[in-house]
Formats: sequence, structure tokens, C-alpha cells
Amino acid sequence: MMTFICYLNFTEQGVKAIKDVPKRHEAAKALVQKLGGRVICTYVTTGQYDAIQVLEMPNGDTMAKFSATMAARGFVRTTTVRAFTPEEFGKLVADIKVAAR
Repeated sequence: MMTFICYLNFTEQGVKAIKDVPKRHEAAKALVQKLGGRVICTYVTTGQYDAIQVLEMPNGDTMAKFSATMAARGFVRTTTVRAFTPEEFGKLVADIKVAAR
């Protein structure tokens, strides 16, 4: 499984239906499960993004399908990044050779 952080911003349509956020969150969780993933956590936030989700998905293609489906529903726009634990990242960079200064 791969971890992703999905930043969400409400569209105008999403703002007009703001009271339905809990219901839409349940629908998003069901979609993640259907795609073979897991929602680790979701928060509605203040600042640059309206909400964030931390998800585990089988691969990047599955995450792209989730993001595209969410966007197609019309309530949010998404920005998604791949997340690595410090241990995972350490394994990725373990064989990098740093040039002498």
C-alpha cells in the first residue's frame, strides 16, 4: 500500500451544499474501500485548503482514479501528493552518492 495526502478545496457547488459534507465524506470513504484503499484520517481545515485526507491506496493509478472521481462529482478540486515515512524515504535515498564539496 502507498500513502497519499489529498488536499481538497470546495467548488462553488460544494459550498452551496456545505451541510452535506458529512454525507459526502461517507461516500468518499466507501469509494476508497471499493478501490481497495483505506482512509487513515480526514480533517476539515482552515487556511489554504478546505479539507485534507490521508489515504492508503494500492498504487498511484488507483489514487488517480479516486481523485478523478472526486473531481467529477463536482464538489471539490483535489491536489494529491505521495507521502513517505522517514523510514521509507531513508530506503529510497540510501544509495545516493553525494558529491564532495
